[in-house]
This record gives sequence, C-alpha cells and structure tokens, in this order.
Amino acid sequence: MRTLRASSIEALTRSSAGGATRRRTDRAPGGRQAGQRRLRYATWEGRSQRWRRLMIAAQGGESQAYERLLRELDAWLRRYYARRLSGPAAEDARQDALLAIHATRHTYEPSRPFGPWVAAIARYKWIDSLRDATRFEAVSLDDEIPMEDHGEAVISAKVMNDLLSRLKPAQATVIRLVKLDGVSIEDASDATGQSAALVKVNIHRGLNKLMAWVACDAASGR
Repeated sequence: MRTLRASSIEALTRSSAGGATRRRTDRAPGGRQAGQRRLRYATWEGRSQRWRRLMIAAQGGESQAYERLLRELDAWLRRYYARRLSGPAAEDARQDALLAIHATRHTYEPSRPFGPWVAAIARYKWIDSLRDATRFEAVSLDDEIPMEDHGEAVISAKVMNDLLSRLKPAQATVIRLVKLDGVSIEDASDATGQSAALVKVNIHRGLNKLMAWVACDAASGR
C-alpha cells in the first residue's frame, strides 16, 4: 500500500511540475509574442480572403458587396492610421487611401491576394503623409502585415478627374496640387492665392465630399 501511495504521489508531482513548466513556457515573453504574431497573421489572412471575395463580387456588379467592402476597409484604415498618425493626418490619410482604392478597383486582379494589394495602398499613403509632415516622431516601417512588393499604387487618372470635376474649382485645385502632385501647403497657397489655412480647409471639405460621392456610387453600383 505504501508503495502504491508513493507511486501515486510521484506521478502527481511529475504532472504538477510538467503543468507548471508548460505554464511558465506559455507565459514567457517570446512565447506570447510568437503566439500573438501567429494570431495576427491568421486574422489578417482570413480578412484578406473575405475582402478578395467581396472585391470579385463588386467587380461583377454586386453593389452590396462593394458597400460592405468599403465599410470594412474604412474601419480597418481608421485603426491602421490611428496607430501611425495624429488625428487630422490620420483622417486625411484614411480618405486618401479609400479614394485610391475606389479609383483603382478595376485594376485589381482576382487571381492575386487582396490583402497585400490594399496594404500597399495604405502603406503608400501613410509614408506620403509622413513625407508631408513638418514634424513627426520616429516610427518603425515594420507593419507586421504579410506583404508582397506590388509597386507604387497609382490612382486612375480618369476616375480621379471625374471625381474632382464635381468639386468646386478651389477645392479641386488644392486637392490636385497637394494630394496628387505632392506640392506643399505653402506652395499650393502661393499658386492659388488661398491662405494656408484655407488650403487645408478646402482639402478637408473636398475630401469629405469625394468620400460621400464614392459611397453613393457604390450604393448605385457605378
């Protein structure tokens, strides 16, 4: 009987020690970080596949699929830029990215993953915002998002011209100068005769109108 009790106690001790070891391993910083990276990757892959299906449906003329895609991308872009830019800059970058996605949606090839395609646009607009900023904190360019190098996202000139033609000339001009041609606020002010403050206001209001039209176009299936 004493032998049986001793064996049971020894087995229980080994089990407890093994459980404690596993718990310590699970709690180790490296283990947690690796687990979080795997979870982020799996989440991103699932989201990318869902967006790909929605984009393919949208390219086939399903307006509801495009509306849902824009809503999901809008929410993702808000989070993406909120972690990387200040409030006003994050909002401008989000609108720029959505406009670029809308303008280039017909160039997406269904055979390619959607995640890297949209992430390249978001990253380009982020770096573009950093270049435009006069002051910003040093940040890492490592997004921890699996990406391929698809080259620089290029906005369709025809689609963008059609959108800009709906705006007031003062708004369209400064958006074209600052957002498309990369001119500084100060240079745009000199070129148009608008004050720097008015240039910023016209850009903000113009982008808001463009995004409203994009949403309307999506709802109507255009």
